[in-house]
Amino acid sequence: MPQSVPMTGFQDLHVAFMTDAPRVAGSELWLLDVLPLLQAQGLRSTLFLSDRENLDTFAARFEAAGIPVHRYHALTDLPELTRAFDLRVVQGWTPGTYRQLLPLLVAPRMVISHDQLDFHYPQPLRASYLEVYPWTKAGPLRSADAVATVSRWAGEFMRRNMRLKDVHVVSNGVRTDDFRPAMAEERLALRESLGFTRFTVLVPGRFAPEKNQLAALLAARHAPELDFVFCGDMDSSMGRLASTLARRLRLANARFLGRRWDMPELYRAADVLLQPTLAENQSLVTLEAMSSGLPVVTTPIPAQAELVRDGVDGLLVPPQPALLARALKALAAHPDRARQFGHAARAHVLAAHTLEGTTHQVGSMLREVLTQHSR
Repeated sequence: MPQSVPMTGFQDLHVAFMTDAPRVAGSELWLLDVLPLLQAQGLRSTLFLSDRENLDTFAARFEAAGIPVHRYHALTDLPELTRAFDLRVVQGWTPGTYRQLLPLLVAPRMVISHDQLDFHYPQPLRASYLEVYPWTKAGPLRSADAVATVSRWAGEFMRRNMRLKDVHVVSNGVRTDDFRPAMAEERLALRESLGFTRFTVLVPGRFAPEKNQLAALLAARHAPELDFVFCGDMDSSMGRLASTLARRLRLANARFLGRRWDMPELYRAADVLLQPTLAENQSLVTLEAMSSGLPVVTTPIPAQAELVRDGVDGLLVPPQPALLARALKALAAHPDRARQFGHAARAHVLAAHTLEGTTHQVGSMLREVLTQHSR
């Protein structure tokens, strides 16, 4: 076990990051991006990850990046395992993790939340959700010494709706060297290797009701002249439902590629990102596509409107299949406008959402929390 590092001057600190993730999603990829870069700021990280077999490859990627990984069997193991660290940071998938774990951890302990917070489902389902969710989640979070989230909208939501006080906001960022526009010859080669022959709509993300891939499938029915390529966990229940629906609708223009680790290449080969999402905090998929120079068609929910400027970086469209299809067909018919959107999207990411900028914000925040709670 690492020994606790004296906090005088905060020159070399050891932080325990804990996640209860049952599988890899955006919040886990965020850790994989950020933790290795924190070392340059004198912040050493150890990741505590469940010993589930399906996370073995993910754990190996951290080890290859120089981040030690401790595989645990039960949440109750973590309080003792993390006792000697300077700071304990929890990313939980469920309120139960915060409720069970936070009161047992040595202070200071904080939460970094990528939670989507507000699900824009049809009424009355959304109203019921908004009535219950802030209280079920806010109660356990109050056991933390500080809470962080990844969008201005979410920070305000936590302060106003969840009545949380010490809320920090760090904007998400992406690796702009990896997620970049393609050169002309590279793009042609990628499209040929992937079999992209027509205007190609990329729909990445885990399959879940709030990600709303079913609306993308129905949009494909309204736009048979465009190709729709889905990437994500096709072995999930929603993934199987989507592929079944595509077969029943006889959608010849819908392809399912499953889980992919070559997303930078897919972005460079596609023509547009479609994200008919009903819930986001600050979407890494959106930022990756924008950094790759893709125009974005997404929904006008607050977190997406914080990233995508309607008519500048892309189009904000209500999640109705016919409207989504109309927006996509307009971009296909006006490639110059689509390119302008892509150029503006790339510039926006370079100015405000680089991974280096995010890591600097995270490092400063962790030191601030340590300063506040070491008095």
